[in-house]
Amino acid sequence: MNALIIFSLLLVLMLSGMPISISLGLTVLTFLFTMTQVPIEAVALKLFTGIEKFEIMAIPFFILAGNFLTHGGVAKRMINFATSLVGHWHGGLGLAGVLACALFAAVSGSSPATVVAIGSILLPAMVKQGFPNRFGAGVITTSGALGILIPPSIVMVMYSVATNTSVGQLFMAGVVPGLMLATLLGFTTWYRARKFGYPRLAKASWGQRWRAFRKSMWGLFLIVVVIGGIYSGIFTPTEAAAMSAVYAFIVAVFVYKDMTLKQVPKVLLDSASMSAMLLYIITNAVLFSFLMTSEGIPQAMAGWLIDAGLGPIAFLLVVNILLLLAGNVMEPSSIVLILAPILFPVATALGINPVHFGILIVVNMEVGMCHPPVGLNLYVASGITKMGITELTVAVWPWLLTMLGFLVAVTYVPEISLWLPRALGMLN
Repeated sequence: MNALIIFSLLLVLMLSGMPISISLGLTVLTFLFTMTQVPIEAVALKLFTGIEKFEIMAIPFFILAGNFLTHGGVAKRMINFATSLVGHWHGGLGLAGVLACALFAAVSGSSPATVVAIGSILLPAMVKQGFPNRFGAGVITTSGALGILIPPSIVMVMYSVATNTSVGQLFMAGVVPGLMLATLLGFTTWYRARKFGYPRLAKASWGQRWRAFRKSMWGLFLIVVVIGGIYSGIFTPTEAAAMSAVYAFIVAVFVYKDMTLKQVPKVLLDSASMSAMLLYIITNAVLFSFLMTSEGIPQAMAGWLIDAGLGPIAFLLVVNILLLLAGNVMEPSSIVLILAPILFPVATALGINPVHFGILIVVNMEVGMCHPPVGLNLYVASGITKMGITELTVAVWPWLLTMLGFLVAVTYVPEISLWLPRALGMLN
């Protein structure tokens, strides 16, 4: 009954148009002060302790690194390198878009940032070369979602905060699924380009490829700094995030010189604004999780599902449906922070690996970012392409179907996620 009251109140506040973070906070405060005896001091204490985890510091650093890279010409050089490798295949610029999104995802940690960085440069070039606007928009909108699957990933950090799962293990677990999804999206792009006879570029010589690689090398080296640093144990994921922010600043301002020192304060301000928004959501979500736990809702749900005889296969199907439905009304950060603490105890009780479960949630979030009504990537792509959300929704469906097929594979073949961390000795 308490769970019904809590979720009904949350739903009513969200449907009224209130931001998700404020809806969460008001739901918690209303319930605590009218139906429980929890002292106000406990609420204030929880607000502060909720964001004092060391892992949360990674979020503003990754946002800052992504902003430096987005404004610092790194994306342009990655696109040139990707085009030199695959531009001569069917739909060359589209394939270069998928590859460039995968490379940029490996340094930014954010899907919208990937869509902006790659899309704003590549989409006009694709239209100029003769590609339909819809084709380019479909490629970039869905490939941009790789930003939260290929490590580093802000959404993975949030899942770690919500469930106390190792960020390092999650990052390594995202590598193989990220590369697989990039390959599948690339195949879909190639197939449609071949079917409809879209243009190809002249094949680049090995000399041109080397020059393109050399120019993009400083941006690509950030992948080595972050992933190599975490795996080798030189620094933690949070320290890696700080290193990536400093490295991205040096590359953008002093190496590529695409950004002046006068532009740095604006980048810092934009990053602080986005970080504050996410941290506010995290704070209220932690409070909501505290309410759930104090009322025993996750434990009751776990007991109910296990007593009902729901096995891992059926449970994972229910989780996918629930997360896909949630993706219709909430953005990824909120979904992870609200639902992960509720679903996580059930998953562990059924013997599902926490790291595998985290990757499954992230892939669901990717799908949610590419369909209406609140798909962040759709809105970002709409701003770049000047296309309506309805038209964009039609444009992305071939790639969206590919992502749904991949979601099924990730859900029921845990080794896709777990093989690499096991091979590296990070998982038993």
